[in-house]
Amino acid sequence: MLLIRATETALSKLFADGEIPGFIHLSVGQEAVAAGVVGALGDRDTFATTHRGHGHVLARGVALDRFFKEIMGRAGGACGGRGGSMHVADLALGVLGANGIVGAGLPLATGSALAHQTRRTGGVAVAFFGDGAMAEGALHECLNMAALWALPLVFVCENNGWSEFSPTSRQFAASLGDLGGAFGIPHRRVDGNDVAAVTAAAEDVVEGARAGGPRILECVTTRWHGHFEGDPQRYRSADEIAGLPENDPLRRSAAALLAAGVGEEALASLAEAVDADVRAALDAAREDALPDFAAAYRDVYTPAMHTAGA
Repeated sequence: MLLIRATETALSKLFADGEIPGFIHLSVGQEAVAAGVVGALGDRDTFATTHRGHGHVLARGVALDRFFKEIMGRAGGACGGRGGSMHVADLALGVLGANGIVGAGLPLATGSALAHQTRRTGGVAVAFFGDGAMAEGALHECLNMAALWALPLVFVCENNGWSEFSPTSRQFAASLGDLGGAFGIPHRRVDGNDVAAVTAAAEDVVEGARAGGPRILECVTTRWHGHFEGDPQRYRSADEIAGLPENDPLRRSAAALLAAGVGEEALASLAEAVDADVRAALDAAREDALPDFAAAYRDVYTPAMHTAGA
């Protein structure tokens, strides 16, 4: 969680300074979901994430320098600098990719779950989505397919209460639990700012999906920043924004560790080490080359095949 927070704090400044091309969507305040869910996955498991997916890929272990290079559009990035913030992927780690389309990662994860089942890998696929995707037809279709085929698939909803700029209650008339019930899929709702609670629930639903078909895990969390970085958030009250740090998952976790006997020096040392790693990765990204123009065509177009007499 410290790594995710430090990385996204750095990204916020980089964006403000004009060092990041395009938009970025930060998950500050939602770190416990990424750490808890991804920490419950095994090496053979896979996941598809969202436009707000930095935390998920960092929790999975994507190399920090390759991550910063990708976000900053550098040649040494995880996707050669061509994907940017909303398309970080690393198939070697089972990271199927982020996605700029609301709910578009759901079919990818469903397909991955089907592949696990068909190939008998013993793996589980995870589909991360926000509460803004609950009204998307793709979710309903994937729930149906997963239930019909008893796929090893976990639907993880990061419910921060906002569908971009509107309260989710204005976008979706039902509840996720009711929706899951319509398809016979077990649903669990957990405090998404309590990393211990998320971890325990994630371990349970992941193993449940591995053994007996799809599961839904709804993590109620908080989005500190706007929908996108630079969003003035005029749709939220000043009091709400000011009160967000009161439920900080990092602060809650630190308090629990201190109560369990972990020393303050250990926590401070960990934070210093994380900050040093972020600075080093950022320096490496700034020094990396930009992609050459020819790289834009690579893996996109295949040379035309011509036959004699055509």
